[in-house]
Amino acid sequence: MKKVEPERTNRIVVENIQGFLIRKVTKFGNSAKVDCPKEYLDQTVYLVIQ
Repeated sequence: MKKVEPERTNRIVVENIQGFLIRKVTKFGNSAKVDCPKEYLDQTVYLVIQ
């Protein structure tokens, strides 16, 4: 998998979204998962749905 470094910022503006989720990155579970490097396990993420 290609390694992508996240951009660090204090503010982000996103327009025309349908919603967003705030979740913790976990290994397993019953819900849908988003591909994410394992170095982000147990961190809180924002998933923006456009």
